[in-house]
Amino acid sequence: MTHLRTPRRAAVLTTATALALTALSTTANTDAGQAAAGTQHAAVIAGDTVRTNAGPVRGTQSGAYRIFHGIPYAGAPTGRHRWAPPQPVRPWKGVRDATKPGPLCPQVPSPYAQVSSTEEDCLVLNVTTPPPSTLRQAAPAPVLVWIHGDGSVGGGAFFDGRRLAGRGLVVVTVNYRLGVFGGLALPDLEGAGTFGLQDQQAALAWVRHNVRAFGGDPGNVTVAGVSFGASAVAGHLTSPGSRGLFHRAVMASGEAMMDMPAGAMGPGVPGYPWYVWRTGREMEDITTEMTSSLGCRSDRPVRTLACLRALPVKTILKVPYIMNAFQAFGYGNATLPELPPTALRAGRFHHVPVLSGATRDEHRVFVGMMYDAVGKPFTEADYDDALRTAFGASRAARVRAEYPSTAFPSPGLAWATVITDRMWARGTQAQHNALARHVPLYAYEFADRDAPMYLPLPGDFDFGAFHAGDTPYLFEDEAAEPLFTPAQRRLSATMARYWAAFARTGEPRSAGLPAWLSHGPAESGGPYTQSLSPERIGPVDYHREHNLGFWSRLP
Repeated sequence: MTHLRTPRRAAVLTTATALALTALSTTANTDAGQAAAGTQHAAVIAGDTVRTNAGPVRGTQSGAYRIFHGIPYAGAPTGRHRWAPPQPVRPWKGVRDATKPGPLCPQVPSPYAQVSSTEEDCLVLNVTTPPPSTLRQAAPAPVLVWIHGDGSVGGGAFFDGRRLAGRGLVVVTVNYRLGVFGGLALPDLEGAGTFGLQDQQAALAWVRHNVRAFGGDPGNVTVAGVSFGASAVAGHLTSPGSRGLFHRAVMASGEAMMDMPAGAMGPGVPGYPWYVWRTGREMEDITTEMTSSLGCRSDRPVRTLACLRALPVKTILKVPYIMNAFQAFGYGNATLPELPPTALRAGRFHHVPVLSGATRDEHRVFVGMMYDAVGKPFTEADYDDALRTAFGASRAARVRAEYPSTAFPSPGLAWATVITDRMWARGTQAQHNALARHVPLYAYEFADRDAPMYLPLPGDFDFGAFHAGDTPYLFEDEAAEPLFTPAQRRLSATMARYWAAFARTGEPRSAGLPAWLSHGPAESGGPYTQSLSPERIGPVDYHREHNLGFWSRLP
């Protein structure tokens, strides 16, 4: 049974022990197929029933919007299709009801998202169409495909696309296989470690073949994501199977070029050279460790796989941390042949315009959830221990001198700032510099330090402009909406206009909006980063604000 008992925003955060990410191929659409789909361009405007290539679906009308929930884009990944590439949808007869959210993919509750599911037939998506008044006559609308974050919990239906649809976009939000169901790896298993990423590719292929029937333009598709979902977008930029499936990319708080110092995500959490990428062998080792208690160990991987496929979902989900351990994508395979950071630096990726950014205080939410906001104050001694664990004794002294706890309201905020600058900002800037050498890159920093915090946490910890705090400014959010000030509502409207302009033209520019320059490679006089806050929209010296000169000098 699927439970939806959480505020809409609860599914956007990564967990405090997140390790990484998730990954399909498609066939080209024929001219005849596109022509046939084109006859459906006005269908959604005229009524609530639209014909997809697997059968008709009936959605609902919400004011001027048409919303379609739970449309299958791939077959059920059950039985022999569990841990296999996504399969085609089986056509249905009659009109399929698309008025209610489809099932979430298997997941267990987390401290910030009290949702659960054991449903494997979950590879569905949701479509929100723009009001007729926003559409250009006889022209299909740009399409934005949204990949949610976390990688172990969440679903597309948690993201209400009406705000962006109101700016003239067809918005598609996607479910994909999570945790162990998306990332399991065994020797000689096709697609090992990338099943979630492959699901997303199948969803993009569905968009290519069907979105014209909903008023969208299959030749103008933006793939966008937050956190783990943004890292997935980086995967799509480098995956051969994603070629031609999208024409622009948006990454919010992505981790594509981040490493992770030891202890950054909590005591005992090891460091990793890459936050979300793992070799095939590493994914196999994770699989061996996390499934060892399930009684399926064999010296023949095919027997291990058969045993695991025969287990009920609820049995697998009883293994502690089995979902969180697979928040990573495996590389060195057909889906991700190369380590994505290496490919991005070398320019071996799909050359499309990119809009990418982070929040000003990325790591505060993780420190808050682990310490101060839950009644476990992060002390001076904790700060010393954390610095030594992350950087070693000699470098820890240099970091403490640069970030003395006395310069912050608390040791917890000092530590959060250290990791925000060292891990998040440094990785974000490296990503922007690599991309900007080859494609138009528009960089931003979400800087609203009064963004509504929806987590039911005690205390008065200052979360600032926290990780994924910008998501409700783009998607309608019933928890955050009542908390917005008039200035925050104006920022939300401006951000939606920026994102819509980028999806339409590849540039976040439109009449009446503050200027937003391209990032530009560092060696050509750049880089430019746009600050987004209720008080000010304009350039920010991201390098200086996050002390990146210091971090570049620290060996």
